[in-house]
Amino acid sequence: MTLPSLSDIQSANLRISPFIHCTPVLTSQLLNSIFECELFFKCENFQKVGAFKFRGAANAILLLNDEEKKMGVVTHSSGNHAAALALAAKINGVKATIVMPETSPVVKKNAVAGYGAEIMFCKPTLQAREETTRMIMERTGAKLIHPYDNFNVICGQGTASLELLNEKPDLDFVIAPIGGGGLMSGTSTCVKGINSKIKVIGAEPLNANDAWKSFTTGQLVPSVNPLTVADGLLTSLSELTFTIIKKNVDQILTATEESIVECMLLVWERMKIIIEPSSATVLAVIRENPGMFRGKKAGLIISGGNVDFRKLPF
Repeated sequence: MTLPSLSDIQSANLRISPFIHCTPVLTSQLLNSIFECELFFKCENFQKVGAFKFRGAANAILLLNDEEKKMGVVTHSSGNHAAALALAAKINGVKATIVMPETSPVVKKNAVAGYGAEIMFCKPTLQAREETTRMIMERTGAKLIHPYDNFNVICGQGTASLELLNEKPDLDFVIAPIGGGGLMSGTSTCVKGINSKIKVIGAEPLNANDAWKSFTTGQLVPSVNPLTVADGLLTSLSELTFTIIKKNVDQILTATEESIVECMLLVWERMKIIIEPSSATVLAVIRENPGMFRGKKAGLIISGGNVDFRKLPF
């Protein structure tokens, strides 16, 4: 198994920089005083498609050879990766087919269709998603671009931390949400490659704490019917992401649903920026572990801002 390195992430950064937004790093004096530490928010909610996922999708599409471009790409996702791959494919003239559960939120179906991808609906189970994807690959020869179990996608996701540390090199912590582990794999590889003294922390909902269990026991524990408001963090780690996380991550902390919702609301009210519940986990783990962060500088990867305004958790 080949693991990504800092140089892979730096190459990805050069490759994708003409296509992505270099997102801002925002601060809030009020939140610094509430949490008694210096917080630097890397705002991927301002990325194209409203999430960090565009970085990995763009890198994966740009690395296709001519034959692969001709055959097109496919993925299964009900969330931000679906929209990201659809847009990255469209910009590069590649046909994208997205397998989505029929229960996906209307706002996400509309986004994917709006970026010009073909949508194939399936039953809302992992088995149905994978079988439908395999069928499309066999019929069309399309290449699978997995949301996180993909070397090139992981390298793209790591570029958010590269930008963060270019701007704020003297951090004590970098915290990112952890679901399937693509963002955390790229983040931890980048941060440890630049400065091994910076502690890398994964933030996960307590109600979907399979990564915490895996990290604590050293055995890959799958996610089973997690119930959390952080809908972007429902997936299990893969062998690849788990291997990278074991190597580079210092700790995984969990946050309660109440903390996640309160921190999401706090950021909306105080910073006037829209973040999704998955993004709020990074602030929620600071709220629940104040002693660990007091007086320190923490970089927080705000993973995205795609929220259904008709179904807010507060």
